[in-house]
Order: sequence, then structure tokens, then C-alpha cells
Amino acid sequence: MALAASILVRADDITPRIGLIEIYGARKVSLQKIRTAIAAKAGDPLPSQQGTEERIEKLSGVLASRVEAACCSDRNLILYIGVEERASPHLEFHPASAGDVVLPADLFENYQKLLENAEASIHGRNADEDLTNGYSLMADPASRELQQNFLPAVEQNLALVDRVLRQSADPEQRAAAAYLLQYGPSGSRALKMVVDGLQYGLRDQDDEVRNSAIRALRAVMVGAKLHPDREIHIEPTWFVELMNSVVWSDRRNASLALVNMTETRDPDTLQLIRERALPSVIEMARWHDLEHALPAFILAGRLAGLDEQAIKTAWVGENRESVLKQALGQRAKHGNTH
Repeated sequence: MALAASILVRADDITPRIGLIEIYGARKVSLQKIRTAIAAKAGDPLPSQQGTEERIEKLSGVLASRVEAACCSDRNLILYIGVEERASPHLEFHPASAGDVVLPADLFENYQKLLENAEASIHGRNADEDLTNGYSLMADPASRELQQNFLPAVEQNLALVDRVLRQSADPEQRAAAAYLLQYGPSGSRALKMVVDGLQYGLRDQDDEVRNSAIRALRAVMVGAKLHPDREIHIEPTWFVELMNSVVWSDRRNASLALVNMTETRDPDTLQLIRERALPSVIEMARWHDLEHALPAFILAGRLAGLDEQAIKTAWVGENRESVLKQALGQRAKHGNTH
């Protein structure tokens, strides 16, 4: 949807072009070699994803790569180039599912209608959503009505929705199930099934399924914060691991979720980030697109021990490097076993 929105480039030239190139995950492999393999620069049309990834993966020391375009830099696209090096943190996902279980046809059809409406809402600048109930309700009336209808449908089919997420061979079905789980009932037993299922979805092989699971969990987290009586507990572990993903959307979504999870400055969560994902936090906080860099910068500020006002002051004052150095200094102070 972000890509569709971003192709409103220029009236005289609708060719999607590169505004920025950001490379992440490269700690040992030469950045210049990666840029040469990309064979494109700012101002050029978007290169072939498959061809670019194949060229990068031929470089010595590169295990995998991922090319992803995101919106926007001066009406052009940001080309994110993810690199997974040998001996770098590697994410292990669930084995491929092989089941033939599917969602009820009308529920899946309404989910697809929601995706179509959401895309239209982005073009119409009406994409706001309310997460205060623990599930998404969009400002767009047609989308909101579909979402409200998910509540009784998912309550009636909760066990089946959970089973589709875990067992279906069809990634579209699993992505739909991950998104729909957030509309499960608010009883303690049902909520546990919802949270467990969504955390399972964070380890799905397909990045669209992971994207749906993260979006749904973010809504559940907002609801948990506003309704502590529900006693919802969400583990930070897989959000932290996704900060090392070769996939840009994994990193982006995980950083947004971890900003929510670290508001209370829970020391165990901060230490887990420090031990498992600090280099990724630092490189993401240095991204040139401010919207995409901000969540990681907030995390870096919290890892540095700064209060929220100090983080805001450093951000507004364009003093990012000082904060990042403090975050790295805190790693030495707290110790790092990884």
C-alpha cells in the first residue's frame, strides 16, 4: 500500500524513481561493493528486485539480501537494501505449513474488501485508525463497518482462525488470519489464544504474514495499556530478533512495537535490545528519512538512559550522533554477552 501511494511522483513522469538508497546489515562487506552491485543511484528508475538481490548475494560474505522500496523522499522512493552476512544474527522461522485449512469464505472475502478499502483510504488521505479498543477501527466508514463485523465473526470462529494461522499452506490465508485475530473476544482465555497466535505469527516464513501479525499485536498492545485489567502479557523476544531481519518491513514494524513496549523503561526489555539488537538500532537511527529513523532513535535514547524530553531535544536539535554514542557507552557499562 505504501508503494502504491508513493507512485504519485510527477505529473510529467510517473516512473517510480529512487530518492535515497539505505543499506543496512553490512558490518564487514564493503558498502562500495554493495553499491556497485545495486547498479543504480538516486534519480534512477527502480532496479529489478530479483536481479539486484542476485548480484548482491554473489558478493563474498553475503548470505542473503533483500531489496524493498518505501515511501518517500522528495516524492521519490527510498530503496532499502538489507544484507545478511555470514555469522551475523540469523532468524529461524517456522517450517512451511502444509495444511489445507482455510477461513470461512465470507470472512476472507470481507478481509480482502478491507485491503481494497484501505488502499483507497491512503489515496484519499483518510487512513487514520483507532487502536484504543485493542483492535483497529479505521476512520474510513466503509472500512470501519467491515472491521466491526469482524468482531462477531472472529468470536464465532476463533479456534479456526488460530488454526489457519498455524497450519494453512496458503500465505494469504495465514496473513488474513493473523490480522483477524486482533478482533477476538476480550475474555482472558480468548485473549491468551489471540496473543499466543500472534506471537506465533511473528515467526512465520512469509513476511506479509509477519507484517499482519505485528500490526495486530500493536493494536493489542495499545488495548492492553489502556485496559490493564485484561492482564495481557506480550513477550519482546521476537520483536527484538526482527530488528536484525534482512527485511526492511520487519525492522520498521518491530521498531514501532518496541517503542511502545519500552515506554515503561522495563530494564529486562532494554537489556535484551542492548544484547541482541543494538547495532541494528544504531544503523536504523542513522537512516536519512526522519520518519523511518525516529523509532530507532527513541529506542537508542532510552538505551542511553535519557528521559523523553532529552531524547526529543536531541532529535529536534539534530544531535543524533551524541545520543547514539551514549547508547553504545551504556552497552559497555551494562555488559554485552553476545
